[in-house]
Amino acid sequence: MNDLPILCLAGPTASGKSASTHTLAQHWPIEVIVMDSATIYRDMDIGTAKPSAQEQAAIPHHLLDIRDPVESYSAAEFATDATRLIQEIQARGHYPVLCGGTMLYYKALREGLNDLPQADPAIRQQLDERAQEIGWPGMHAELTRIDPVTAARLAPRDSQRIQRALEIFHISGKTMSDWLKDKAQPQEGSHRYITLSLEPEDRSWLHKRIAVRYQDMIKQGLLQEVEKLYQRPDLHPGLPSIRCVGYRQLWSYLDGEVSLDLAIEQAIAATRQLAKRQLTWLRSEPERLQFNCQNPQAAEQIVQATRQIWPA
Repeated sequence: MNDLPILCLAGPTASGKSASTHTLAQHWPIEVIVMDSATIYRDMDIGTAKPSAQEQAAIPHHLLDIRDPVESYSAAEFATDATRLIQEIQARGHYPVLCGGTMLYYKALREGLNDLPQADPAIRQQLDERAQEIGWPGMHAELTRIDPVTAARLAPRDSQRIQRALEIFHISGKTMSDWLKDKAQPQEGSHRYITLSLEPEDRSWLHKRIAVRYQDMIKQGLLQEVEKLYQRPDLHPGLPSIRCVGYRQLWSYLDGEVSLDLAIEQAIAATRQLAKRQLTWLRSEPERLQFNCQNPQAAEQIVQATRQIWPA
């Protein structure tokens, strides 16, 4: 079993990845390693579309609820954790399945990451002061001039990642894209990975699905979930958890910066931008197996493809 390829079920947000894992579980004893930088956080369930307790009871899920929202979690930590979990799952005679849309995690696991420069508080303060003058879209424009490859995959208001990319350049004189391009050491005991990618034929179909899903999250109590986080004095919009799409927009509403209707509209737009970036990353994977997520039979098609990879 240790020689079998590891499946990665990837796709943009709202493409039906979780439903496909349930179909796979009807045919193989799988355990899911969640590849998502939002579902790692406790007390953030609705807005991250975290699998329910019932779903987790039916299929073992790993790397959910492993961090408090005040804490951070890196791609390198994911690679270490996922490598360990793959070995443990295989030792139980089960099949590990990676599932999620945080593609940097996947890159770190398969290829390793170079040792990026450590954070420099002085440079970060300088960048924060510059951002107060010109705004994060202005900082994004500066990054575009320095490192257009990295800037192209970041939203103009993604302050955390824009700051990090600029910080790396100011510390090392080398762009983030150059750091990531250089050969890194993969994790020990590297496996062969096969990417099964759920992608829409019609982008507007996914856009509608994203809007409906976010409105459903609001009905399920997402605003109340964010209000509980907002009451914690140790949480603020600079943290990766609160920067999560769908959370930071409601935080702005609670701060009195925007109306609730506008916050919801902005959250839907930001989620669509996230999906676009995820699709861009996936399309750079030439060997991925593509499945049309608009097709009601997509999950069954994934099963048929998996039969060619794993023994029945």
